[in-house]
Amino acid sequence: MRNEQEMMDMILNYARNDERVRAVGMNGSRTNPNVPKDRFQDYDIVFLVTDMQSFIADPHWVDCFGSRIIMQMPENMSMFPPELGGNFSYLMLFADGNRIDLTLCPIEKKDDWHSGDRLSVVLLDKDHALSELPAPTDQDYWVKCPSAAFYADCCNEFWWVSTYVAKGLWRQEMTYAMDHLNLYVRPMLIKMLEWKVGIDTAFSLSTGKNGKYLQRHLSAQSWQTLLSTYPEGNVEGVWRALFATLDLFRATAQEVAERLNYAYPLDDDRNVTAYLNRVRHMAPGAGDK
Repeated sequence: MRNEQEMMDMILNYARNDERVRAVGMNGSRTNPNVPKDRFQDYDIVFLVTDMQSFIADPHWVDCFGSRIIMQMPENMSMFPPELGGNFSYLMLFADGNRIDLTLCPIEKKDDWHSGDRLSVVLLDKDHALSELPAPTDQDYWVKCPSAAFYADCCNEFWWVSTYVAKGLWRQEMTYAMDHLNLYVRPMLIKMLEWKVGIDTAFSLSTGKNGKYLQRHLSAQSWQTLLSTYPEGNVEGVWRALFATLDLFRATAQEVAERLNYAYPLDDDRNVTAYLNRVRHMAPGAGDK
């Protein structure tokens, strides 16, 4: 596997030798001083270029970076509408395990090539045309203290969508039930856990994408309970995971409410929990004619 120095030399040597590339920037985890380095970190690279269409017209120009396992060009796909505002990206996983996410940005956008991302650094500036950037920081990604209204909305969404999970389980619609647990209920639990960690740390850090650093800041018991909220692929397993989710959310949300002097919706909790218990013990199809 090529090491970091070899990868950076390769990327910058290409940029130096192609007159169309006028500057190179980088963002993402490799610029974040709080993220430990490992072999799976992407190289999030931006080439500021002239004549973008000449690159786009020749998709094989990226072959110079090495043999690939797979590549994706999101702005060239029908299933996913372009989201980069005129930029064009190549997501490349190489045979040696390295990955480069390379974005082409028109040189005309040189003043906003980083879109305000404070985890951005300039690696090369042939024309000395880019603005100087402050030292990279992940401060924009730190957990933020919720307002009382935001906290209330999180609780309401959690308890409301929990009823969808129960409905899907009663009908034995497993994909419906699990999707509502994983895609709607769980994010509210993760958000509440992040707020707890934020309070514990004076809202001075990031818990990472999908809460991937939560384990560092939760008690061993809370972490194990969180893991138990990921269900087995059967009805009873999802019921167990749902009630584990309720227990962890309740305990965490009550603590957050107490420490921020907010109101926890105890009536919603009691009413929905009672409803879920009734549905859990109701035979599928009972009462239907």
